Amino acid sequence: MADKLTARAAADSRQENGREWAALCTCAKPAGDKALLSEAFHGVDWTALPGLAEDHGVTQLLATAVQKLPAEAVQSGIRATLAERQRTQHFFTLRMSAELFRLAERFNAQNIGMMVVKGPALAVQAYDDAAMRNYGDLDLLVRHADIARATQLMMDAGYEPQIPLSAIAAGRIPGQYMFRQPESKLLVELHNDRTMRYYPRPLPIERLFERSVRVRLDGREVAAPAVEDHLILICIHGAKHFWERLIWIADVAALIARHPEMDWARALQAARDVGAETMLHGGLLLAANVLKTDIPREVLAQAKANGAACAMAAQALPWLPTAGETPPGLLERGLFRMRMRGGLAPGASYLLRLLFSPTEEDWDANAKQGRRFLDVLKRPFRLAKKHGTHLKN
Repeated sequence: MADKLTARAAADSRQENGREWAALCTCAKPAGDKALLSEAFHGVDWTALPGLAEDHGVTQLLATAVQKLPAEAVQSGIRATLAERQRTQHFFTLRMSAELFRLAERFNAQNIGMMVVKGPALAVQAYDDAAMRNYGDLDLLVRHADIARATQLMMDAGYEPQIPLSAIAAGRIPGQYMFRQPESKLLVELHNDRTMRYYPRPLPIERLFERSVRVRLDGREVAAPAVEDHLILICIHGAKHFWERLIWIADVAALIARHPEMDWARALQAARDVGAETMLHGGLLLAANVLKTDIPREVLAQAKANGAACAMAAQALPWLPTAGETPPGLLERGLFRMRMRGGLAPGASYLLRLLFSPTEEDWDANAKQGRRFLDVLKRPFRLAKKHGTHLKN
C-alpha cells in the first residue's frame, strides 16, 4: 500500500509541475531552437529532470540539449551526471553492436533471414546515431518458418531460451522468443509474423524483407525495415503500450524529420494492408500535437479526419507526462484497444482477439495438446487481475 501511495504522490507531483515535462518535449523536438531551448529550461527542477527523462527514455536527447545551454543555465553537477549517462549508453551500444554483428554472421552462415527492428537500427534511421536512444535488448525479426532453427542458433551462441524447442514443436506462439546470455546478461528477442499480434492483420513479412534497407552501425551494415515500414511498426508499438513514454513519440517525429523523401503513399497503403491506419494516424497526431512535427498537409488532414485516431490520441495525452505512473484502468484500456483498430465492429473484434490470444504468461506447462483451450479461457482473467488494480471507471 505504501508503494502505491508513493507512486501516486510522485505522479501527482509531476502533474503539478509541468515545467520539466515541457522541457523534455522541447528537447525531443527534431528541430531545436537555442532560444526556445534556454527558455524551456527556465525554472525547472533540475533534481527531478534526469529521473523524468530516464522514465521517458529520452536521457540522450536531454543530455544533447543541455550541452547546447550556457554553463550558467544548468544547475551544478547536472551536466556531468548526464554526460556520464551518455558515456554509459555509448559503451552499451558498442557492446550490443558487437554482439549484433556476431549473431548476424551466424544467421547469415545458416541462411536464416534476419533484420534488426527498433533499438540501434531505429536510432540510426531516426537520429543518425545508434547511441541516441536507450534500449535494453536487441529485437530481431525472422520468419516463422525459421524460428526453430533460429532458436537452436541462439542456443549454440550461448543463449538460454525462455521458449523451449519443445514448445515451438508443439506449435505454441509466445509474445516473443526471449533469449538471455547467463554470463553477460545480454537479452535478445526474436519476433516473427506470428508474434506480432498487435498488427490487426498478419504481418506481411516477405514484403518487409523485400523492402528492407541496409543501416550502417560502427562501420558495418545490417538489415532493417524501410523507413515507411519502420514508421508503421513503431506506431503500432507505441499504441500497444498506450503511448506512455515520450521516446515513442520522439521516434516518430525524428524518423519523419530525417526522411523528407519518405514515400507517404507507400506508408499509408502499408498501414491499410495490415489494418493499422488508425494506429499510424494516432502516432502522427501525437507527434504533431506534442512535438509540433512537420507532417505533409494532406497526410495530417487524413489523420485529423480519423475520429478513432483523434479520440485515441486525446485519451493518451493526460497520462503521457507521468511515464506510466498513472496507467489507464481496465475499461480505459479496453476502449483504447478498440480505438486502435478504428470503428466499433472492427474494434470489438480486435479487442476480443487480443483477449483470447494466449502468450507464454498464460500457458499451462502441464496441459496436454487437447486442453490448450484452458490457456485461452484463463487469459482474460489474468489480464483483469493484472490491470484491475488500476480500475478507475
